[in-house]
Amino acid sequence: MGIFTHILLNNVIPLTIMIALGALLYRAFQLDIKTLSKLNFYLFAPAIVFKMLYESELSMSLIGQTLLFFFIFFAALYIMMEIVIRVRGYKGGMVPAARNTVLFYNSANYAIPLNQLVFVGDPFTLSIQIIIMMMQSLIPNTYGIYAVNSAKTNDWRKSVRTILSMPVIYVIPIAFLMRGFEIPIPAPIYTPINYISNAFIATALITLGVQLGSMKWKLNFSDVLLSNVLRLCVAPLIGFGIVLLLGIEGLMAKALVLSCAVPTSLSSVLLAVEYDNEPEFTSQVVFSSTVFSIFTVSLVIYLMQFIG
Repeated sequence: MGIFTHILLNNVIPLTIMIALGALLYRAFQLDIKTLSKLNFYLFAPAIVFKMLYESELSMSLIGQTLLFFFIFFAALYIMMEIVIRVRGYKGGMVPAARNTVLFYNSANYAIPLNQLVFVGDPFTLSIQIIIMMMQSLIPNTYGIYAVNSAKTNDWRKSVRTILSMPVIYVIPIAFLMRGFEIPIPAPIYTPINYISNAFIATALITLGVQLGSMKWKLNFSDVLLSNVLRLCVAPLIGFGIVLLLGIEGLMAKALVLSCAVPTSLSSVLLAVEYDNEPEFTSQVVFSSTVFSIFTVSLVIYLMQFIG
């Protein structure tokens, strides 16, 4: 009950309040969602990724193990979604939209506080989650953009140009290089980075609220529910299987399984809004998976005690 209440009070209710504020602001002022989307892609997201990677302490062995797990997990999810897409008969923009709601999960503003709650501020498990967050920031800004654009056009050059315009793909190596060579950042520059990164969560949630407030609520119940089940129930089971397959044990195993159990990422909504690719379906999945995660994440945390 303690974990359930904590997730409700510290994750779901605050997120819901911010989303509701976004919906109310749209109703009052007809906010331009494209502008909000561009602010997230080109300003707030790169700032928070840079800050977290620059301030982290990551060893090469930990990075290697975590990346091995992540790539196997991501490949397993991708294969699963290709089967689901064919069975369900999805066409056009629904193909990348359905795929993205399962492949991209909330590894930052949901998973990091959750990690620190469950593992009582352990720096080792936090480092694992930061590596996952890094990949979950990079892939939506590369593969995610390519997949959404390829559903609308066969011009791969345009997709590549769009990907190369994304700041996140440059921010990640720069942050690692500056941290590795211990290059200090002058206070007049680092202070704005802090300000901007602190604004990421609020702006992303308000963007989701604006999208929810602007759309006609024609809920595609079966598709939204299916996405929720795959993201919240099947994904952590796959993560557990990969941990067993790789022989990973102890805290690392638990941290990796927990990282698989979080709800759909806000990046799915930002992609859907920015490129007008099933934004209503994606927004509904993000919101509902966040609410349902109260129950599913609590169950995963309980079952983690049986991981060796």
